[in-house]
Amino acid sequence: MISTHLIRKITEVDPQLREILLLILEEIERQRAQWEESVTKTEFNELKEIVQDLARKISKLTEAQKQTEVRLNQLAEAQKQTEIRLNQLTEAQKQTEIRLNQLTEAQKQTEAKLNQLAEAQKQTEIRLNQLTEAQKQTEARLNQLAEAQKQTEFRVNKLVETQEKMQQQLSELVEAQKKTEKEIAKLTRGLSRTRKDLGGLSRSVAYALENEAYRHLPSLLEKRFQIKLLERLIRTSIENEEINIFGKGRQNGKDIFLVGEAVLKLDDTAKLRAVWKKVQLVKEQFGVDVVPILVTHFAKPSVLEKAQKAGIIVVQSFEWI
Repeated sequence: MISTHLIRKITEVDPQLREILLLILEEIERQRAQWEESVTKTEFNELKEIVQDLARKISKLTEAQKQTEVRLNQLAEAQKQTEIRLNQLTEAQKQTEIRLNQLTEAQKQTEAKLNQLAEAQKQTEIRLNQLTEAQKQTEARLNQLAEAQKQTEFRVNKLVETQEKMQQQLSELVEAQKKTEKEIAKLTRGLSRTRKDLGGLSRSVAYALENEAYRHLPSLLEKRFQIKLLERLIRTSIENEEINIFGKGRQNGKDIFLVGEAVLKLDDTAKLRAVWKKVQLVKEQFGVDVVPILVTHFAKPSVLEKAQKAGIIVVQSFEWI
């Protein structure tokens, strides 16, 4: 007969295994019932021994089952931890993929920048080559400038020597200038005296011409211009204006005044204007016709022509000889 202890052990195993064990026990029990009628005591004992051995094995199986369940529980717990870890790894994997995508994009941008930098590097190398060439040319220019500087210094030294000589010459010229200025001062004083003398001589000659005109004009005017003087010619002043030749006469039955100047040389039309100014003054003063006259030693043909067109009598000194 199966002990309760064995049954209790069987109930503790896995349901599927328990079902199998119970079927085995039922079969054993059924066989035992049949055997009891026909088997001997020795066989029974052997059978009993088998059952006991089976019970021990079942007991071991039950214990092993418990250990298995413990291990299964541990494995289940480990599985939960593994699943948690897997979830974490999955999330981490997602983050990693996102990060990898970002890194991939960043890598593309980095490669683009590297390409730009590579191109810039090429341009930089070209610029460096150009600068190197320019530097060589600059050095060549500097060498030329250095040589030119030497030549310049040489010429400057020569110029300094020349300058020193020029300063010495200038000092000599300054001294000579002082002497020249003294001589010029003497000449200026002499020239001033000469001008005074010439001015006096010019006035003397002019007065002489006027005096000659006073003697010769009456007959010449009557003969050539039908002007008869009623009074002798004089030198006078009207309203502070000096008149060299002034006289009263008659021409073609009309009373006139003769107004004029004696000039050594008639070569400027300004002298014509001076005569007309005096003519206007006399007209305003006396209200009669005025005949303008100019007496000179020489009249420039162009000025003489203008005077005749203006109605001015011009008498040159050689005409009364």
